[in-house]
Amino acid sequence: MSGHLEVNNSPRIQTLAASNGDPLMGVLRRYFGYDHFRGFQREIIEHVLQGGDAIVLMPTGGGKSLCFQIPAILRPGVGIVISPLIALMQDQVGALQQLGIRAAFINSSMSWQEAMVVTDEAKRGRLDLLYMAPERVVTGSALDLLARIPLALFAIDEAHCVSQWGHDFRPDYLGLTVLAERFPQVPRLALTATADPPTRAEIAKRLHLENARSFVASFDRPNIQYRVVAKNNPQAQLLHFLRREHVGDAGIVYCLSRAKVEETAQWLVQQGWNALPYHAGLPNGVRKVNQQRFLCEKGVIIVATIAFGMGIDKPDVRFVAHLDLPKSMEAYYQETGRAGRDGMPANAFLTYGLEDVVMLRQFIEKSSAEERIKRIEHGKLETLIGFCETVQCRRRLLLAYFGDDPPETCSNCDNCLSGMETWDGLVVAQKALSCVYRTQQMFGVPHVIDVLTGIKTEKVLSHGHHKISTFGIGKELTPGQWRSVFRQLVAGKYLEMDVEGYGGLRLCEASRPLLRGEKTILFRMEKGLGKKSAKVGKKKLSVKGLKSAVSSAVDALRTQGTPKKKLHGKV
Repeated sequence: MSGHLEVNNSPRIQTLAASNGDPLMGVLRRYFGYDHFRGFQREIIEHVLQGGDAIVLMPTGGGKSLCFQIPAILRPGVGIVISPLIALMQDQVGALQQLGIRAAFINSSMSWQEAMVVTDEAKRGRLDLLYMAPERVVTGSALDLLARIPLALFAIDEAHCVSQWGHDFRPDYLGLTVLAERFPQVPRLALTATADPPTRAEIAKRLHLENARSFVASFDRPNIQYRVVAKNNPQAQLLHFLRREHVGDAGIVYCLSRAKVEETAQWLVQQGWNALPYHAGLPNGVRKVNQQRFLCEKGVIIVATIAFGMGIDKPDVRFVAHLDLPKSMEAYYQETGRAGRDGMPANAFLTYGLEDVVMLRQFIEKSSAEERIKRIEHGKLETLIGFCETVQCRRRLLLAYFGDDPPETCSNCDNCLSGMETWDGLVVAQKALSCVYRTQQMFGVPHVIDVLTGIKTEKVLSHGHHKISTFGIGKELTPGQWRSVFRQLVAGKYLEMDVEGYGGLRLCEASRPLLRGEKTILFRMEKGLGKKSAKVGKKKLSVKGLKSAVSSAVDALRTQGTPKKKLHGKV
């Protein structure tokens, strides 16, 4: 980036600039021990030094923190870092202080006297970085304090927490819009490792960063091998995985419940592994000791709920294993991203079963969230299920979810490395797509399956869908098998789910070649489908009404163009 960079004129910065000829490289080498910047780091730092706002998306371990830490050191004033967890900010501040950087935090763990000392240091401009929780920043007293501090920048870490589309929404983040209103001249950065396109849009809107420059790095972690297995005695599957590939390695095992965490940790110890539990229900002292042992000792396995991991910076985690399904692709990506941060080979191992799906759906339905949020969460869960069931490259699906455009294959996931048994699903896919079109692209998977299988529910009858040409043309598959088909069609981007509305299915550009028979599609061989799937795949398009439905859908795609909006047509 061209242009003069205004930097802090303190004696130590002048010394760094004089000795290295480049203040940015001087800080990078002196404090952080690196000889070069990675990816967009330098470009982001220069942009912020010139007073620009930024939205930064980098994968876990990609070096996001340097993007605000170095500008905070170089710009006059104090950099305010908004961080969601007390333990996280304390760990980060401790690490910065060890590097000789003037960092501090203010949070509820401190006494009044301790907070006053930090406040006085900040007012005098004697800090480079001050960490605060979002719920504290938006209080009147904190805003008055910030008005009396020379400010270098605001860094909003874990910015996905502001989005109700995200996997980790925190209402306190919504109040951070006040920073743009009260301090419009102070550059602001929103940083996250996990944000799909709707989440990015909401980050920009809610934080008043519509005019900020976006820096989106590739989400690819090529050193991580992704692997999903059907759940069948997950403890035994985990043990086999560890014995075969990770003897003596550090790793994380995620479980859905606290009880399962403790049970699994104890069982691993009985099997001879150095395993420790971690969840929010354990005493603070126990959690802290277990976390420190994991960080400092070699070969420790931590068994945890998702309460563990945010901000954990252990480079040599060789595996992350999920014994239960995560809640979303964002959660899966963030959690698996804690493996292999040193760039060396690492594994992401997931056991997946129907019971996971049932449990997570129940969690969503029983939650106190409004219906719109529940629909969003259901849509995210369905996408993750599609990832588990896909016959395509898993990395491709994962990266495409976040807006990347990866190659067709990666050669480092189970599907690419070993393949799987599949069946030709062209006819079934055409039935599914045609039925979505014939039901006006307004309904979710359950209703479309009822139409395909010829079930005259009240909803089917009230909409007249028992009279359309696709009613009952899919009786050769069970509702459960049809759900798998639809999940794979959604995962393969042949159908879209309207998660902003009511979860309705709609055709998209990739639907056209399937409907016209210009390409085929392979589905994962489901247990219990067996030879029936092969017979289904060999059927000719002889089902009454299917040809006309396919033709109508193709015509709609042709006349409407790329159907980001719902395609309408005569039924």
